[in-house]
Amino acid sequence: MSSLVRRPPLVFPAAARHTATVIFVHGLGDTGHGWAPAVENWRMRSKLDEVKFILPNAPQIPITANGGYRMPGWYDIVSIDGSADSLRRSEDEAGILQSQQYMHSLVQSEIDSGIPSDRIVLGGFSQGGAMSLFSGLTAPFQLAGIVALSSYLLLSLKFPQLVPKPEYNKATPIWMGHGDRDNVVNFQLGKRSHDMLKEMGYNVTLKTYPGMAHSACPEELDEVEEFLRSRLPALGDKAQDNGKSEL
Repeated sequence: MSSLVRRPPLVFPAAARHTATVIFVHGLGDTGHGWAPAVENWRMRSKLDEVKFILPNAPQIPITANGGYRMPGWYDIVSIDGSADSLRRSEDEAGILQSQQYMHSLVQSEIDSGIPSDRIVLGGFSQGGAMSLFSGLTAPFQLAGIVALSSYLLLSLKFPQLVPKPEYNKATPIWMGHGDRDNVVNFQLGKRSHDMLKEMGYNVTLKTYPGMAHSACPEELDEVEEFLRSRLPALGDKAQDNGKSEL
């Protein structure tokens, strides 16, 4: 596992002064390019001009549910039968923890380049949303927010033991979106994950999209954009002032 070959992420620089970063993680079988149109649409609307977008690419790994066929994946999946419990059975803990380390390294690189962790949002779709949720809540730094679309909480049976102390993201806003006709990541699994996090005291919201299958709709993407704007407001002149405070 340690010899995984990773393609570099797809990066969209901030249109204005770079003061915030969004790392958005694709799902199984996809690449960072799969979410490029959504990012380009957000950039075109000029509401997130200070945000740099990073779209990571998963390594090619064998997926048991697909007969061992290699495809871009953040962790192996044994079964995808549409039931709420299939994705929780025989979870690939080693693969999940390896991808978690990679997600943390992407955030750390942004921190090292001068972006505070509380100006960074980690989000994704399906496997990517699951990795963002898990990696964000187990991170050793406080994030601005977490987005999890059509996804669920990984390693939920032992999750409390995997969270660091102190819990840096106990109060971090988490935005989950899920279609109630999802036949890949069952809606009930997403709702169960939301309810479990709520019971543990996390600041989590779940938005349900009636009739939506395992996908994202324009309304959902608009609401993600609003969440990003609320968590990463433009700093404008304040960023400039901070940059020359010692002059």
